[in-house]
Order: sequence, then C-alpha cells, then structure tokens
Amino acid sequence: MSDVAIAAILAATILVASTISVEIGLSVALIELVGGVIVGNAFDLGVPSWLAFIGTFAGVVLTFQAGAEVDVPQFRREWRASLSIGLVSFFAPFAVVGLVAYYALDWTRRQAEIGGLALSTTSLAVVYAVLVETGLNRELVGKRLMSATFVTDIATVVGLTVLFVKPTIWIVPFVVVSVVLIVGLPRIAPLFFGRYGDRVIEPEIKLVYASLFLLLWLGGRANSQAVLPAFILGLAMSGHYVKHRLEQERMRVVAFAFLTPFFFLKGGMNVSLGALWSNLGVLALLFVAKMAPKFAGIYPLARRYTAPHAMFTTLLMSTGLTFGTITSLYGLNAGIIDRTQFSLLISVVVLSAIVPTAIAQRFFHPHDQQDHESGSAAAEGLTP
Repeated sequence: MSDVAIAAILAATILVASTISVEIGLSVALIELVGGVIVGNAFDLGVPSWLAFIGTFAGVVLTFQAGAEVDVPQFRREWRASLSIGLVSFFAPFAVVGLVAYYALDWTRRQAEIGGLALSTTSLAVVYAVLVETGLNRELVGKRLMSATFVTDIATVVGLTVLFVKPTIWIVPFVVVSVVLIVGLPRIAPLFFGRYGDRVIEPEIKLVYASLFLLLWLGGRANSQAVLPAFILGLAMSGHYVKHRLEQERMRVVAFAFLTPFFFLKGGMNVSLGALWSNLGVLALLFVAKMAPKFAGIYPLARRYTAPHAMFTTLLMSTGLTFGTITSLYGLNAGIIDRTQFSLLISVVVLSAIVPTAIAQRFFHPHDQQDHESGSAAAEGLTP
C-alpha cells in the first residue's frame, strides 16, 4: 500500500476518533490508540518510516509541552509528594515484572530487565493529553500528576542508560546543546517573541520546534533520548508561558490537531493481535504484574497527597506508552528480546494506556466527583 493511501486511512481514523471522543466523552488519545490497533491489524499495516518520524517528534513535543505546564514553584513546595509517588511508581513494577519475567516466564536476566523497565513507566504523553482535554492541567491534582510522572520517567531513562545504553562521543555535544537551550531559550524568548511573535506565520512555534529537532538529532547520534532535555526545556519555559498563554495555546492547537494523533496511532499499530491471541496467558500475567504493584504502591501515597482524588491519580500513574515503547524498541533492535516478546510488551504498554485511563475518566474524574459532592451537599441542605 502506498504512503498516500496509508495517510488517507490514518487521516480518516483520526477524524472518526475525534467524533467518537466527543460523543462518548473519553480522551481522544485512547480512541486513537484503539484506532491504531484496529487499522494496523485490519489492513495489515506496518509503521511506515514517515509515521515513525512524525510519531517520534510528536512524543518529544508532547513532553516539552507537559514540562511547560508544570507549576515549578509548586513542584518545589511539594517535591516530597512528587518524588515519593514517582519513585514508587517506577521501582514497584520494575521489581515485580522483572521477577515474573525471569522466574515465571523463563526470560533471561537482560530480557527480564527490559521487561521491567518497559512496564515500569508512566506515560507523560497520555497523562498530559488527558489533563489538557479535561481542563485538569490547570488544577492542583493535574499539576501533581505531571510532576510525579516526570519523576517516574526520569527513573526509567536513568535505569535504561545505566543497565543498557552505551553513549557515543556525541553525548558531549548533546549535553552541551541541551544545557545551552535550557539556560538560553528562556532568556531569548521574550526578545524573539516580542519582535517576531503574534504573526500568522508563527515564528515563536518554529523556534521551539527547531530547538526540539536539534535535540532529537543529537540525542539519536549520542545513542540517548531527547525526551528528558525536552521536558526540562519545557520546565525552563514554563515561567515565560505563564505570561504568554496565547502562545502556549497556539502550540497546543498545532500539536493536538496534527502531531499527537499520529503519535497515538503509531503506538496502537505496533500491536500484533495474532501474537497476542497465541499468548493470552502471558499477556494477562504481564499486565497484572505491571498494574498490581502500581496500585499497591501508589494508592496509599495518593490517599495522603492527592485525596480525594487518590484513585484517579493511581489509575493515571499506571498508564504507559512513550518510554515503554522506547525501551521495548531498544530491546528488540539490540537483539535482547525477540519479536514475540516485543509484541507482548508493546501490547501491555498500550493496554495500560487505554484501560486505566478509560476507568479513571469514566468513574473517577475529579470534576464528576466534585459535581456529585456538590449535589449531595445541596440535597442535604434541602432536607428538613
């Protein structure tokens, strides 16, 4: 099938996903993930190179925008909550999945470590997309969620780097350029945006995207990942966007209208239903091995730090996508895991993006809980 035909199918899928999302009230990211699974298997589509490129860049853009949404002063005030939830969110499933893969599934030690890393993550992209769509990114529970997710993903990147990745000499310019952008862009932005901003050609968005493309290129040459400096760059720019909300809204429109749908479709298209059908027992075991320790570790802390939204926090912290996919792909490309193990890990990653998020939105959405509590209070006030 030609690239244009694939693009047409995916564009139609994106449109249908948007309408379904509006009709049933679930995040469009979830519908796009499911759509990717359906079209990928129904049309026997692999992920073409152009989609892989757009999806990778979209993940970096989402990570940058998530960093820009973090309330840095609040993060400093509440670092204990973010650190404790984030670290437990990483270490609990990493240990359990690794042990299950090694002893129950008879994977090698390195395969078990890849499995533990891939299923220990929390998807910053999914969490951010859901919070923005529901308006929770401006509320306290949303800000705490993004901060804790950031900690989990840092732990995943560090774990992958320490256990497997061998950086090349390009790590030096990658680190230098990352530091220069993180320190310099917030200083340049007011002058650049003041001179060239507020135009239909959007130079301010192009400046940010050029910076992210540079990080993406250098990260690839260094055998590292651009998502971590992209998030920190977003954190550094968050103070600027507090004063220039319109610029941030424009970036969000571009991302959610074009980039992020391809990111989530790409994630769904990596799932092979045939491989899953023949390994349903292993799939269920890995899914439980990821979700159970997440719930057991996060929920008590969430009750302490994010009550009355502990279950909503726990469910969203149990999602996975970006770093889970990155880790699984690394294991496959490095010859550590085989294609079946890769399909199983990717499927669990995608399921963990869909199932807990759908439950969180349908049954534990903070706005719904607040409306219910307000209604109960009003009813009590009317009771004689």
